[in-house]
Amino acid sequence: MVPDFIFESSWEVCNKMGGIYTVLSTRAKTLQEQFPDKLVFIGPDVWQGKDNPLFIEDSKLWSPWVKKANNEGLHVRVGRWNIPGLPCVVLVDFQPYFEKKNELYAAAWADFQVDSLHAYGDYDEASMFSYAAALVVESFYRNKLGSKKKVIYQAHEWMTCLGVLYIRKYVPEVATIFTTHATSIGRSIAGNNKPLYDYLWAYNGTQMAAELNMEAKHSVERQAAHNVDCFTTVSEVTGRECAELLDKRPDVILPNGFEADFVPAGAAFTKRRREARAKILQVANALTGAEFSDDTLIVATSGRYEYRNKGIDVFLEAAYRSLYDSDLQRPVLMLIQVPAWVESPRTDLQERLKVDVTYTEPLPDPVITHNLHEVWNDPVLNFLRSHGMKNDVHSRLKVIFVPCYLDGNDGIFQIPYYNLLIGDDLAAYPSYYEPWGYTPLEAVAFHVPCITTSLSGFGVWACASIGRESKLEDGVEVIARNDYNAQEVADQLSATIARYAAFDKKNIDKVRCNAAKLAEKALWKNFIEYYYDAYDIALQNAKQRK
Repeated sequence: MVPDFIFESSWEVCNKMGGIYTVLSTRAKTLQEQFPDKLVFIGPDVWQGKDNPLFIEDSKLWSPWVKKANNEGLHVRVGRWNIPGLPCVVLVDFQPYFEKKNELYAAAWADFQVDSLHAYGDYDEASMFSYAAALVVESFYRNKLGSKKKVIYQAHEWMTCLGVLYIRKYVPEVATIFTTHATSIGRSIAGNNKPLYDYLWAYNGTQMAAELNMEAKHSVERQAAHNVDCFTTVSEVTGRECAELLDKRPDVILPNGFEADFVPAGAAFTKRRREARAKILQVANALTGAEFSDDTLIVATSGRYEYRNKGIDVFLEAAYRSLYDSDLQRPVLMLIQVPAWVESPRTDLQERLKVDVTYTEPLPDPVITHNLHEVWNDPVLNFLRSHGMKNDVHSRLKVIFVPCYLDGNDGIFQIPYYNLLIGDDLAAYPSYYEPWGYTPLEAVAFHVPCITTSLSGFGVWACASIGRESKLEDGVEVIARNDYNAQEVADQLSATIARYAAFDKKNIDKVRCNAAKLAEKALWKNFIEYYYDAYDIALQNAKQRK
């Protein structure tokens, strides 16, 4: 069955924070072409009173419904998401519902046994948005669509679960899909340094949620998985996690794709890559006072600042080991691009970057580009200091911490993430917990070969796509990782960097070409069929329920 109308809600609609934003924003164009203006994204109106560059308001769009919704007490703004495809979007103000949160939690317990008793932190905010998003779906469906339309409501991550359960009870005509991009309890187990994989079969999700003070998030996520018309996740890795920790196998796996139009072609690609490398090396020189030749190997990691889960600890260990590797054939610059608690860009570095000269003296603390709050409490800086890694001017390997969102307004690089990524020679994501792994997919899409692990959904997909264990020569090196071999992974990462540094231009070009070819297999036009499968399952189940 094919839907007539699709709603999707996420905290990251018009609100760029992480991987889910990339999932939705890159996929939107493909769905918009298939369902022109029959796809509506719902996001939180967290930019009230401020200009949101991702949102183009259109007061004429659905103006009768907007007026009716406002009369019903729903405060919405409608328009277009400023991304390829320009899909329709509704931003909803969820603040008015905080005053009735206890009533909503009581109803969720009575209807679905969702335990919100021990909720804390972002649970309330997410739940109020989730409820508000559900009211948007209900109002739009009742007032504008009607029962003859086949309608899908897809909710992403635990933050939308309370609302998808509301739709299941009060608007049962709408077919529901819940997509978990990482189970809240699985991420918590891994983040608390507990072995997740060897003992996955033995963990009880509800018991672990109590132990780790995760009852509310786990409860609402588990109940959503069991009560929607179609439950999905992003990889086989997370599918196994759902089966054990949520006691529910996904109905469909929805791998994350990418769009080719994010990547420049031909002369534009060459120009942008040259500009990115020049900027990276300029910042590195201004910070460290060292000269960086054109053959410097730029190796980067990026993503969410989860020190163990994202393998940042292993990346640093590999850097430390490479520091003393006499076999390195080229100078190496390693970048850690993860947003930390930034206070401000370094003014001394900004002053240096205003002048186009080569510096020969380092700045104080020449390992970081921005000032941090509670600098003594930062794990990356603590590793560098405890291991004596000070970016000595004569060292063949340098490590620079870029602790900010690369949105083009960071104060130092002033270049968006993708425009900087294209300048890298190699990317490394030695993750311990990685349900999919957009960062390695983005890297290969920009012709940057990468290193990831067998615990990432993307790594597993890469091996399956190639038909064997993927190696660097294929565009992606997949290192076997488990609960206990972090040190061995660091050794292999260090060795792979050294091996790549020794490649000649012909081999490098071949590896970059293979990386791009692998990325082509992950275009949304190849992955969107899995969404159509999910729509069909959800609509069939909703039809049977009616």
